[in-house]
Amino acid sequence: MFKNTISNLTRIRQVAEVLLRYGFEDVVTTTPLRRLVSQARRLSWQRADRQVFETTRWERVRLIIEELGPTFIKLAQAMSNRADLLPQGLIDEFEKLQSNVPPFDVVVARQIIEEELGRPISEVFSEFDDVTLGSASIGQVHRARLLTGEEVVIKVQRPGVRDKVRSDLALLHELVSLTAGFLQKQGLANPQDIVDAFERSMSKELDYTAEARSMEQFRKLYEDYTTFYVPKPYRELSTERILVIEFVSGCKITDKAQLQEWGLSPAAVAENGMDIYLTQIFEFGIFHADPHPGNVLVRPDGTVVLIDFGMVGRLSKQQKYAFAGVFIGMARQDARSMALNFRRLALTAEIPDMRAFEADLSQLIEDFAMLDVKEMSMSDLADALQTIIYNYKLQVPGAVFLILRALVILEGIGKVLHPNFNTFEFVRPYGAKIIREQYSRQNLLSEAEYTGTQLLALLQTLPADVRQIVRKISKGELRVKVELSGYSILLRKADQLVSRTILALLSVGGLLFSGLTLLGRYSPAMPYYRGVPEITWWSLGATGFLLVVLLLLGTRRREKP
Repeated sequence: MFKNTISNLTRIRQVAEVLLRYGFEDVVTTTPLRRLVSQARRLSWQRADRQVFETTRWERVRLIIEELGPTFIKLAQAMSNRADLLPQGLIDEFEKLQSNVPPFDVVVARQIIEEELGRPISEVFSEFDDVTLGSASIGQVHRARLLTGEEVVIKVQRPGVRDKVRSDLALLHELVSLTAGFLQKQGLANPQDIVDAFERSMSKELDYTAEARSMEQFRKLYEDYTTFYVPKPYRELSTERILVIEFVSGCKITDKAQLQEWGLSPAAVAENGMDIYLTQIFEFGIFHADPHPGNVLVRPDGTVVLIDFGMVGRLSKQQKYAFAGVFIGMARQDARSMALNFRRLALTAEIPDMRAFEADLSQLIEDFAMLDVKEMSMSDLADALQTIIYNYKLQVPGAVFLILRALVILEGIGKVLHPNFNTFEFVRPYGAKIIREQYSRQNLLSEAEYTGTQLLALLQTLPADVRQIVRKISKGELRVKVELSGYSILLRKADQLVSRTILALLSVGGLLFSGLTLLGRYSPAMPYYRGVPEITWWSLGATGFLLVVLLLLGTRRREKP
């Protein structure tokens, strides 16, 4: 357990110092992190007049994340999509985080490209632009031209970023193990699971071949679409550390002036973009999860182009139906339907009071039903839904929060381009379409086939399972484990009652035995005291001791609250 602590000691001490600097003494003082801070430094914990206390607690969390570096920033950005785990105030702060990192030396970028390709750049590219198109914490992008003439962009992973991420992930695991108790008291029930999920996400992001596969999947799904385009990845030139993609020219979708100069209708572009995105969610169940304006381009002919497929969300068929059911229930002002679909959507939904849950959903429906269509906001609805999810601790798929976040971003884009843009008007026909699909003959046959397959598998294994149980019964090897919950108080009372009953019986037995000893005939060797045999006195003493114990147990029981 302490191996990682020793190897990361300097970095953990640095984290503790940053926490103290921003006024999080409680995180340090109530966890084993306090051992890493010198006695002299502890004396300053009592200062309460520092400027940092003029900010809110959540703002200070963001400042700490920014100071700790890119890996922590990426974790916070990922957590900003998990409204089932974090309060809205902290999510709002995490959404402000930016991981802008200056580009690294182009000479190093060239070396990495040549190492990955196994040959000089000149043997693959006729042109290579040393000026970066953009840079981030994981890598940076350069423009180039293949020997065959195609224009491409190359994503190059930063040198040493894998070792840095692995080191920071090991540190995160160690920090969570040291502060797990504190984090759980703050309402974060499973911090270790969160770090594990983040580790899996980072592993995918560090492998550019995963992004290339996602792009190819989208290209196949939309190969017949004329209004949507996904750039081609060059798999033969891509590795885990470099990704070569077709270069696509166009303007940002929010560049209204350029769209109008090309003779395009900004409103029509907005409608096309929303239609493409809702198709991804409600038809294919796989969607581009980061549709900010820089990742959505428009060509002069009006074709919408999505770039940067590093973040892709997925919904299963059942999750897709349940998610659509939440919106359909809201449109029908049916709180019970919303509640049932939320339970279908949740991975684990232990709602102690379904009536209260339905009442909160009913209040949400009333709040939005009174609004005019123009007053409705996807941002407000997303916040309200996320608050309910957080309050009831519903564990829903992470893709749900990616969808809500993306719909908010798209609504912002739509309002720039479309004077009467309303997200709900676009979602409504898809809801009806989902209902038709869910209860279509083909889907019902598919569900029946799946249920039949499961039943057939059960029938095939049932005889063997029954034989095994009978065999164990005949040999006396069958063991049944029964675990009672909620009976600890009753069992404790029963144990106390039995103990007192036994002591009372022993005391009565002792008194009877004492009486009988008075009637006995003893040899002259039996000592007497005040005319009573010594054995009688011993018997009375033991009985008296048992009565004192019994009295003390009864007194202790009465004093307990």
